[in-house]
Parts: sequence; C-alpha cells; structure tokens
Amino acid sequence: MERQATGAGRWGGLARFLVLYAALYGAYGVLSPVLPGFLAARGLTPGEIGLLLAAAGALRLAVGPLAGAFADRHRAGRSVLAASLALAGLSALAHLPGTGLAQLIGPALLYAAGTAAPAPLADALALAAARGGAAFQYGWVRGAGSAAFIVGTAAAGWLIGLHGFAAALVASGGLFLAAGAAALAMPAAPPGGAAEAGARWRGFATLVALPRFRRTVLVAALVIGAHAMHDGFAMILWRSAGIAATTAGLLWSVSVAAEVLVFLLVGPPLLARIGPAAGVAVAACAGGLRWAVLASTTALPWLAAAESLHGLSFALLHLACLGLIEASTPADLRTTALALYGTLGLGLSGVATTLASGALYGAFGASAFWAMAALSLAALPLVPALRDR
Repeated sequence: MERQATGAGRWGGLARFLVLYAALYGAYGVLSPVLPGFLAARGLTPGEIGLLLAAAGALRLAVGPLAGAFADRHRAGRSVLAASLALAGLSALAHLPGTGLAQLIGPALLYAAGTAAPAPLADALALAAARGGAAFQYGWVRGAGSAAFIVGTAAAGWLIGLHGFAAALVASGGLFLAAGAAALAMPAAPPGGAAEAGARWRGFATLVALPRFRRTVLVAALVIGAHAMHDGFAMILWRSAGIAATTAGLLWSVSVAAEVLVFLLVGPPLLARIGPAAGVAVAACAGGLRWAVLASTTALPWLAAAESLHGLSFALLHLACLGLIEASTPADLRTTALALYGTLGLGLSGVATTLASGALYGAFGASAFWAMAALSLAALPLVPALRDR
C-alpha cells in the first residue's frame, strides 16, 4: 500500500506540473508572436513599439531577480508564482480597451512585471519536487511547456484569422490565469523562518561569490546568447535565398521539435551518463557547428540538419545549467539563483547579442553567423572548472 501511495503521489505531482507548464508556456506561445502586431493595430508607431518593448525588457531584468529573492527570503515561491501569473493574465486582458501609447504603456509594463519571474519560479518548484529525478524528470515538464508553446503559436494564427488580435490576448490572459490557479496546487516550501532584513542583498552577494555559479551563468550567456542572430535573421536569410515561407516555417519547426525531443527523452539520460559539465561542452560544440552551417550554405538538407541541433544547443544546455545550479548553490537561494541565471545568462545576453547581430548581419550577411559560432565555442575553456571537484 505504501508503495502504491508513493507512486500515486509521484504521478499526481508530475500531472500538476504538466498542467502548470502547459498553461504557462501555452500563454507565452499565444501572445509573444502577436503582441507587436496588436500594438501596431492599436495605433503605435514602430518607434513607439520599440520603446515600449525595450522598457518592458528592462523592467523584467530588474523584477525577475527581486521576485526570486523575495520568494527565497519568505519561502513563498508558490504564492509569488501565483501572484505573478495573475498579474500577467489580468494585464494581458487590460490591453484590450487601450489605444495609443499613453493608454497601452501601463498594461504593457504590468505585463512585463508579471512575466518577469514565472519561468524561474516554476523551475525552482519543479526541481525541488523532482528530487534529482527520484520523483520525475524536470525535462518532462519543460518539454511539455515547449510543446504547449508550439500549439499556442499555431492557435494564435488561427484565432487572429477568425476574430482578430483581441482573441489572442483573451486566450493568453485566460491561460495565464489558469496557470496561476495551477500554481496554487503546487507543493509548498517546507516551513521556515523569514530571513532578517538585508538578507536579499547578501543572497545576491553569496551567489555571485560562488565561482561555479558565475561560470554557469557565463557559459549560458555565451551559448544561449549566440542564438540571437538566428532568432532575428534566420528567416530573413532563408527568404533572401529563395526559400519559400512554408519551407522556412518547417525548418523552424524542426528546431522546436528537436528541443521537445531532448527535453522529454534524450537530455535526462544523456546528462545522467556524461554529467552536466560535459553536457555544456556538447551544447557549445553543437552551437558552433550549427552557426557554421548557417554561415556557409542555404542548401535545405544542411539547414535541416543544423536546425535539428537546436535540441543540443538550447535544450541540453538548459538542462545542464540547471543541474549545475542545483549542485553549486544553497537550497535556500535556489530561486534567486535561477532568476539571476534567467535574467543575466539568458535575458541580458540575448538583448546584447541581438543588438550586435543587427550590425553584424547588416555588414556581413550570412557570414556574420561565424561570429555566433565563435561565441558559442568560447564557452569550452570554462567547462573544466564546471566539473565536480
């Protein structure tokens, strides 16, 4: 009976996280691709859209670590996650009556604040509940999230075709609110006292003082940051080479399918065999090879092979970095660590390399991808210091 109860608890916990991740990343998938188009349809100029999105990005960089630190300090990850998702859902819906920059900047900034922390907060809860793979594999729930993002993106196009941009915002807002409700069903943190005043800043200082954590964030910044040129200019490159839009879309789908495959099936057993440090090396090499192919050719078979490497250059890298963060940071600072990893390792590096990518692609065209290959491979010298001592 005890074994049956344990099994039921394991699968019940997994099911709750699957619902949470599906709703969260489904909401992102519905809204992320269409938000600029909605803003343009409501009267914003391209310059105003860029200003609003930049302000939202800057706000996320500040709010994410602060929310993670608050959750750690008060042992309130579940409550902060639910509140963030509720804010994201309500602010997405608050866009609907707005027209022009003055009316839309408020909802946009509230949406940025609400979406700054859910991903690292959910990851912290999932990693704790997974218990190092004893209960379930984190990659299973993250893979479900990636699959939901694909479905959400496809659904967004269908909704817009039938009912306009507003339908996508309603759907995304509803999914964020559903994710907030699902967050309340997550396991709570064990009881413990709140930290004394000032512990937030000491928590940041403690993490920054950990060499292995610093190197983990740096390798993520290098390998993930190198994806920025692909995200911004791959479709432009392929279309200029005469590749049809439907074919270019299929190439993009190959990369996302590879991401889901690695999260769900390939990544966890591979990392269990080779370790997270070696996983970082594999991801960096896969990224270097991928960007070298894009710099060299637009032949479809080579492009398809290169896009399939996304499962290693992104998904395996993410799984490996989370394993390194679990191994190198105190449990009571785990949410803060994941928020710093998300904002500095993923967010800030993406912004910086996106800015650089525009100038590089404008000057060198496809050859600019050689710079991204070099950026990804620059993570390799850091790998030996990531191994367990």
